[in-house]
Amino acid sequence: MASLEELPLLPVFDGVKLAALATVLYVIVRSLHLKSSPAPPHVTYQDTPLNRFLFKSCQILTQEYIPPLLWGKSGHIQTVLYGKMGRVATPKPCGVRTFLPMEDGATMTFDIFEALGDHSTQDDITMVICPGIGNHSEKQYIRTFVDHSQRKGYRCAVLNHLGALPDIELTSPRMFTYGCTWEFAAMVSHIKREFPQTLMAVVGFSLGGNIVCKFLGERHSNQERVLCCVSVCQGYSVLRAQETFLQWDQGRRLYNFLLASKMKKIILAHRDTLFGTKSSRLDDADLNRLRAATSLMQIDDTIMRKFHNYHSLKEYYETESCVQYMHNISVPLLLVNAVDDPLVHPSLLAIPRTLADKKANVLFVLTQHGGHLGFFEGAVLLPKPLTWIDKLIVSYTDTLCQWGRQPPHTPQDGHRLHSAQ
Repeated sequence: MASLEELPLLPVFDGVKLAALATVLYVIVRSLHLKSSPAPPHVTYQDTPLNRFLFKSCQILTQEYIPPLLWGKSGHIQTVLYGKMGRVATPKPCGVRTFLPMEDGATMTFDIFEALGDHSTQDDITMVICPGIGNHSEKQYIRTFVDHSQRKGYRCAVLNHLGALPDIELTSPRMFTYGCTWEFAAMVSHIKREFPQTLMAVVGFSLGGNIVCKFLGERHSNQERVLCCVSVCQGYSVLRAQETFLQWDQGRRLYNFLLASKMKKIILAHRDTLFGTKSSRLDDADLNRLRAATSLMQIDDTIMRKFHNYHSLKEYYETESCVQYMHNISVPLLLVNAVDDPLVHPSLLAIPRTLADKKANVLFVLTQHGGHLGFFEGAVLLPKPLTWIDKLIVSYTDTLCQWGRQPPHTPQDGHRLHSAQ
């Protein structure tokens, strides 16, 4: 039995426990955004017949995106699950790998996955896909998107970033960079030769979004036979994005460190080819600086910019960013980001928003949740195998194919299917 002296402490102790529990619950509710209600994405666009047709026929643009209740409203959890797990119940589509020699001695690879049925409009469309940083066709999120596209009647071609595949050796002292479009251009040229009747839907994820938008904007001829372009979760300006990566806001400095560790691992896996050869621009001093690097900027300055002989980090970032090329894109362009993406600073979203305000062919779609390449859907806890972004890309492309079969409009009405040929 408690002494009389101890009795007054019991209510105080219970009050402390209650306050602690309330604090923990408050932090959970705030960090997981449990009070946030599902909402349709916010879309910036101009009022054109094509865009009106898109909103009428591509219904996912106007429907609520519903992430899993208990964790799906946290951008960090969505991002971490994408990074660690990729997707759930991932399919294993069967493709054919192609090897192409490049002028500088490099050997690029990409995989082609044939459609598993006819397209709803009977069109021959190839999804030409550029994955995120250090990614390739064997990544789970790519496999999920490819399988979904195949089942909807699309052929898929997926670029394997130079140096990303663990079992493919480099044949020259160069690997992928933020905005080098050489390998993607080679894949597109091959698709045009091998499938002369196909139109292409160009899709880029994260870093891949920067590459595909830069590729299309570099030359107008690059847009020939392109039906549309979709960019998902890119930052648009490498220079401005890297500056935000040094901030602790939203844990970006930690993500920077983790991405830098990933890049170091990829580079070191090819150190015999990248360092110390006669044609290499890198030496043992660069290798030592690489091992000590803790940020992407340090790796970019020590290693990446030298692959293309940039004289400064600023020159490298500015030249390899798509922001200075996107205004040249005339085909339908869908730009997708999430507000809670911890890798893309909110200030960078002014770039796609301004572009959509100025150009009739651009739609900027911004969801409240989804993180970086997450976009998981679900009821309470378990996510569905197919994500919101997988469905959006295919639905958007389907709608453009349907638009191409509508009665002719005037040139001001929007892009026709045949106008990109």
